[in-house]
Amino acid sequence: MSSRLSPEEWARSEGLEGGNPSGLRRKLSIRPPRGPELVEAMALSSRTAALHAVAPLPRLGLPSLPSYGSRRVNVRAKVEPSEKSVEIMRKFSEQYARKSETYFCMDKGVTSVVIKGLADHKAMLGAPLCPCRHYDDKAAEVAQGFWNCPCVPMRERKECHCMLFLNPDNDFAGKEQSITLEEIKEAISQI
Repeated sequence: MSSRLSPEEWARSEGLEGGNPSGLRRKLSIRPPRGPELVEAMALSSRTAALHAVAPLPRLGLPSLPSYGSRRVNVRAKVEPSEKSVEIMRKFSEQYARKSETYFCMDKGVTSVVIKGLADHKAMLGAPLCPCRHYDDKAAEVAQGFWNCPCVPMRERKECHCMLFLNPDNDFAGKEQSITLEEIKEAISQI
C-alpha cells in the first residue's frame, strides 16, 4: 500500500478544498517569502512529506537529505588562507628549495600563486596538495599523498609541475631561493 496521497487528499489535509484561502495566495505569490512567511513556506507537514515520499526531519518537518549509504561526504566551504598559513608555506618553500638545490621561477608571480594555492589547500584539506592539477576527489588525493607538496615526482626526479622548484638549468629558473610575504601579497593583489 502506497503512502502517497492523491492531490485531492492532500488538498483536503492542507485545508485547501473549496476555494482559495488567503494562505494559498501568499504561498503562490511571485515575490519570495520573508520572515514568518519563509518559515511557513519551508515547513512541510507530515502529509506533505508523505506526498513527496520523503521522511520529514524532526522539529522542522523538512524532508531529509538523500542517504549516501556508507560513503562519507565532506562538505567544506571555500576558505581563504590566513596570512599565517601563507607564511608557513612560504617558509616551507624556501627551506625545500635550499634543501633540494632548486630555485624559484624568475617570475615571482608564478611562485606567489603556487604558494598561495598550497596554503589554500592546507587550510581547506589539511595538506598542501599540489594546486596546479585537477582532482575529481581532493580528499582522496590528500589521503593518498602522491600529490602532496613536495610531490613524488619532485622528491624522486626533481620535476615540479607547478614551476615552484626549478633546477638551475631550467630556462625559467631564477637565481633566488627566497621570497618575502610582501612580494607574495603584491603579486596576488595584481591578479
